[in-house]
Amino acid sequence: MNRILITGSRGQLGNEMQQAAVRFPQFTYFYTDVEELDISDKNALEFFVKENRVDVIVNCAAYTAVDKAEDEVELCYEINNEAVRNIAQVAAINHLKVLHISTDYVFDGTNYVPYTEDQPVCPATVYGKSKLAGERSLIENCEQWIIIRTAWLYSSYGNNFVKTMMKLGNERDSLNVIYDQIGTPTYAADLADTILRVLSYGTFVPGVYHFSDEGVCSWYDFTKSIHRIAGIKCDVRPIETKDYPTRTPRPHYSVLNKAKIKATFGIAIPHWEESLENCILILKKQ
Repeated sequence: MNRILITGSRGQLGNEMQQAAVRFPQFTYFYTDVEELDISDKNALEFFVKENRVDVIVNCAAYTAVDKAEDEVELCYEINNEAVRNIAQVAAINHLKVLHISTDYVFDGTNYVPYTEDQPVCPATVYGKSKLAGERSLIENCEQWIIIRTAWLYSSYGNNFVKTMMKLGNERDSLNVIYDQIGTPTYAADLADTILRVLSYGTFVPGVYHFSDEGVCSWYDFTKSIHRIAGIKCDVRPIETKDYPTRTPRPHYSVLNKAKIKATFGIAIPHWEESLENCILILKKQ
């Protein structure tokens, strides 16, 4: 199990996987994005895994534009469900293992205690429904699978909330940020490290797992910490969700319970502020 195909390699998580790979030299890695390998093309996927003798597929590819998904339903499902079904079927035929990344959006965000893996799913958006469909396609078509759901992902790569708040904080005197949506910021570098730790574990343990960094905050709290750590002076004001309407509903509560992944693989997870400091240190050097 030492030849790993990583899809979506130019996204936030895919880029962090390339950085984390240096610490796991026991594996051989194949990094692809849609230009090198279109996972919507099942024949191309099968040819690639056979040609390169792939043992494991880590699927970091996803359609994540939550609002645009309401208009681009077909494209969203093609990437988040149909391509995952291709991966699952190719994996089953070639006896591969699959580790797939999913999302807190498979829940509707109405809970008040952290979501466990066995709680009922109830997505409220096209994006969430497409990701849940992808989970089910993987489970139905492949025996050796791991699904890791995550939330509030950010990185020094790509576009994300941390970069946006740093940019706006430097441009404006004040910002209004939602305080009644609660979750946990997750540094993509921590998720990448965890993925490779899971694959380095003595045995492959199929199942659904939750991963985010430790701790809980609102988007308002998150922004205050971003500005404090980055040394940005900006008046950040808390507002309610109703004062910032979006095309699609956002989860009011998306905290994930990480007990299962910690117990199964012996993984220690850092607090979100600690990881945020690490990310901002990188961003300030760029």
